[in-house]
Amino acid sequence: MLELCKALIENNLSSFYNLKMQNLTKAILLMMVFLFTACATTPISDRQALILIPQAQEIAFGKQAYKAALKDQKNSDNAHLQQLLKRVGQRIAEVSDMPKLDWEFRLIESDEKNAFALPGGKVAIYTGMLAICKNEAGLATVLSHEIAHVIARHGAQRMSQQLLLTGAMMGASISLTNNSQRNIIMGALGLGVLYGITLPFSRGDEGEADQIGLVYMAKAGYDPEEAIRFWQRFSEAKGGKAPPEWASTHPADETRVKGLRTYLSRAKYSYQNIKLKYGLGETFNLPATQNSPKKPQPIPGVSVETLSPR
Repeated sequence: MLELCKALIENNLSSFYNLKMQNLTKAILLMMVFLFTACATTPISDRQALILIPQAQEIAFGKQAYKAALKDQKNSDNAHLQQLLKRVGQRIAEVSDMPKLDWEFRLIESDEKNAFALPGGKVAIYTGMLAICKNEAGLATVLSHEIAHVIARHGAQRMSQQLLLTGAMMGASISLTNNSQRNIIMGALGLGVLYGITLPFSRGDEGEADQIGLVYMAKAGYDPEEAIRFWQRFSEAKGGKAPPEWASTHPADETRVKGLRTYLSRAKYSYQNIKLKYGLGETFNLPATQNSPKKPQPIPGVSVETLSPR
C-alpha cells in the first residue's frame, strides 16, 4: 500500500510538473506572438518598433496633452503667417504616411525658438522660430521633422517601453484611471509636469525624424537642401550654448548635419521626381521683434522636438 501511495504521489507530481511546464511554454509562446504582432515597421526608415499602445488611445492621450500645452499660450495675431503655416503644414501632411489624421497647426506668439507635435497630428510652432526658418522651406524642415515624430509614433514607443519596464502592461488594459500607468502615459505624452516625470526622446528617435522629415519636405515640393542650411542657422543662433552631445537627448548640430547629408540623396531623388516644386517658397517678412508679455512655460515632455537647449 505504501509503495502504491508513493507511486501515485510521484505520478501526480510528474503530471503537475508537466502541466506547469506546458502552461509556462504556452505563456511564453503567447507573449512571443503578442510582442511579434506589436512590432511595427516605421515608414521611410524601415526601423522595427515595439508599440503596445492602440493608436486610438494614443491619439486620445495626444489631444489631452495638446489642450494642456496650449492652455496658457497666446495664438499669433498675424493672419498671413498663420495661413502660411497651415499651407506648408498641410502640404507635408498630405504626402505623409498618415494624411487622414486630424492635422492641426498652431502658431504661438513668443520669442521662444521651439516647436512640438503630439499624437493625432497636433503641431505647434513658436513665432520666434520663424526668423531662423527664414522661408517656407526652412519652416518645412521644422514641420516635417515634427510630423515625422507623429508618423513614427515615437510617443507610443516611449509609453510601450516604460510600461514594459514597470510591468504595468501585464494583464492590465491601458487606462488613465490606472495609477501605475497614468504617470507613464502622461509623462510620455506631455503632462509629465503634473506628475513629476518627463520622458525625452532619444537621439535615435531624433535622427529617425530627421531622415523621415527630409523625405516628406521633398515630396511636399520644398528643396531638401534647405534643411542643411536651416540647422546651420539654428546652430549659429544658439551661439554654442547647447549642452555636449553625451549630455543631451538631441544630436549635436554637427552630428545632425552629417546625418542629414547621408539622407539627402534619397530626398533629392523624391524632389526631382515631383511635378510641382516650390523650392525655397516665400521668404518671410517678419515684424519687428517684440518681447512677449509673458514668457511661456511649455509643459516638460510635451515637445517632441524641444529645439531650445536646456
